Amino acid sequence: MATLEDSETAQPTLLIAGCGYLGCEIARLAKSRGWKVIGLTHTAASANQLRSDFGFDAYVADLSSAESLRALAITVGKIDLAVHCASTKGGGVDAYRAVYVDGCTNLLAAFSPRRLVFVSSTSVFGQVNGEVVDETSTTEPASPTGSVLLDAEEVALKAGGSVVRLGGIYGPSRSVLLRKFLDGSATIDEGVARVINQIHRDDAADAILHVAGLTGGEVFHAVDSDPQLQPELMEWLANFFGRDVPPTAPRSLGKRRGWSNKSVSNKKLHDSGWSPRYSSFRDAVKNDPRLVASIQQLVEIN
Repeated sequence: MATLEDSETAQPTLLIAGCGYLGCEIARLAKSRGWKVIGLTHTAASANQLRSDFGFDAYVADLSSAESLRALAITVGKIDLAVHCASTKGGGVDAYRAVYVDGCTNLLAAFSPRRLVFVSSTSVFGQVNGEVVDETSTTEPASPTGSVLLDAEEVALKAGGSVVRLGGIYGPSRSVLLRKFLDGSATIDEGVARVINQIHRDDAADAILHVAGLTGGEVFHAVDSDPQLQPELMEWLANFFGRDVPPTAPRSLGKRRGWSNKSVSNKKLHDSGWSPRYSSFRDAVKNDPRLVASIQQLVEIN
């Protein structure tokens, strides 16, 4: 797959498959850097909203349908970069395979982009003892859906594309951790100092576009630079907001992507020339005024 620098067009075209919380930020950032952006979404209402709110072309598409994407490719034309960051909106193994494995396969076949970046997850690691994991570490998914993500990664890599594994995404109007702390429902896992790996949405979008400009065929971890131990982070939040430290409770093992405890390293991505604006969750709480205000508003509404 050719590099993006080989593009003969004055304005390269970016196709974003999945224009949700992250995809819209990727679109905004790419437009500010001179890209033409085309978005794929699942409903006509969402497509109309994207055109109105963000000012880029948006189309309805079913990633699991090769026919749907082939028909759309005739309208859209040449694509320099495709970013697959769609969500299953829940669902199990079948939904994951349809959106991620079939989705990557169908995007490549229909659009033949110069580069595909597949947005995966650090949930492909199921380590439970706080191990440091990097891109060379053994992947041990704690759930069947994690195994499907690995299959989708393989599709992208075999095509010369890139994979970006994200930690937990948070940002304005979205932080389960901060929301639970502020509404009083947060707990600390009993008997273990679990490592929390996160990344701010704005940093995730920047990391994905950064990786798109690198040589394809590689995996990168996009997390902030300071993974937090859950008990220490909860104590810090209690001090910062002047509240009580949350109580301990038995760990929840029923998560869709499984329970794990590992420290994800971003060294490879950092060494490639990228660094996050927010080095840690604490840094974002202190320095992104949108974060706290938006989560406090959500708590008040609910």
